[in-house]
Amino acid sequence: MALSTGNQAGSILETLSNLIETMRPKQWTKNVLFVFPAIVFSEQLFELDLLGRVLVCCMLLVLSSGCVYIINDLADMEADRAHPVKSRRPIASGKLSPSAAKAAVVLLIPLLLLAAYYFDERLALLVIVYFAVQIAYSHSIKHIVILDILVVAAGFVLRLLAGGIVIDVSLSPWLYASAGMLALFLVIGKRRQELASLGDDAAATRRAFAQYNLPLLDDMLRIVTAATTITYIIYTVESPTMIREGQNLGLITVPFVIYGLFRYLYLIHVEERGGAPDEVLLNDRPLQATIGLAALAYIVILYVF
Repeated sequence: MALSTGNQAGSILETLSNLIETMRPKQWTKNVLFVFPAIVFSEQLFELDLLGRVLVCCMLLVLSSGCVYIINDLADMEADRAHPVKSRRPIASGKLSPSAAKAAVVLLIPLLLLAAYYFDERLALLVIVYFAVQIAYSHSIKHIVILDILVVAAGFVLRLLAGGIVIDVSLSPWLYASAGMLALFLVIGKRRQELASLGDDAAATRRAFAQYNLPLLDDMLRIVTAATTITYIIYTVESPTMIREGQNLGLITVPFVIYGLFRYLYLIHVEERGGAPDEVLLNDRPLQATIGLAALAYIVILYVF
């Protein structure tokens, strides 16, 4: 009896471990990057009650995106098995049964919506929109060239909107534009690297790849690199929180943004990385240093001066 109980406990722990892996813990960093700007740029980072609300919001979005990854992996199970890296994912590899994954989604989504509703009704509505868009993406939009990229990028902008909603802050439209361009930059870079690494086998893992080629994605990258830079510069110029004693100190942060974009392009084109932005962020020291210095500059400008 004790041995049987121990085996059951071990099986449950293994299932939970595979579920967490399927929910992509490494991807959770993007929730921090896109949810926190609202409280940082509104000069309320050290308001503990508001900071607590942003942390709860971030946690709910992490779990929501985790559910979406499970749904995506269920929908892409067969295609992932043909991918050299994605084939190692728990569902594609068989470590996590589809029935267990479906049960987790059926249980988690109502709980998340209920928690979001009691926390902030507006956030609950945003989470519903997020789920609806992502489910549509998993079942059809991901196969539509160009639209697939735009929808993934929209998910990042929704995170920025959520960060402002929970603390009742109205953000500059230029910040939304800059965040949207940055999201497109990351998504296109990922698509470009996947296409380059998979070559002729790309269409077997994602049908939309049959309609892309490297020159098209490179042109897209050039456009969004310029657009990200321009929209961010406009944001710093028009943002009143960046002005100190008549000087627009926000412009000090522009070189960090430009270096970060160029560094990422270098990783894509020279080191042939960028297929997984989360791994690049966690492993590339120059990029980490750039983000750290930019964060320090924001803190000094917004909270010290």
